[in-house]
Amino acid sequence: MAASASPKQQPGGGGYEVTRPQGRCTLCSQEIAGDVRFMAALIETPAGFQRSDTCLRCWDKFDRAKVIAFWKTQMPRPEQKKKLFVDDTVLGELFERLASVTEPPKLNFRFVLALILMRKRLLIYESTRKDGDREIWSVRLKGRDDLLDLLNPKLDETQMKEVGDQLSQILNEGL
Repeated sequence: MAASASPKQQPGGGGYEVTRPQGRCTLCSQEIAGDVRFMAALIETPAGFQRSDTCLRCWDKFDRAKVIAFWKTQMPRPEQKKKLFVDDTVLGELFERLASVTEPPKLNFRFVLALILMRKRLLIYESTRKDGDREIWSVRLKGRDDLLDLLNPKLDETQMKEVGDQLSQILNEGL
């Protein structure tokens, strides 16, 4: 479905490598020039997450069956400094939509996303409980009362960097 990104397992199983936007529409292959608005989508595939960019003309034809999140953005000019392509609301929605994942790379991805949301003061830590040898954090999104579970996968420094790099590639921003 999405030709602009090709996920592959990284060595060590710590996450997935996702290519950066290629500047072309996934459906019609037309170039998306600098300063042009387009839709970016995060898609769940059997191999993990991949990013797909689609021009606005083709967006209505885009199959959204496996889309985890999507957002309207603007292609940066080649000389333009990178900027974050998604807003805080999209990040919060992505965190919630990943609540039912069970695969270790996706759990790692969700945990690092949670840490980013905590750093931005959009996710609030409430408490920790033990479930056997697992540590589960109770967290809530800012302005909400419902608690969400967050498994702490106890990532080492290398795993944190791999997942951080994955998030940076997906969001096209150095977080």
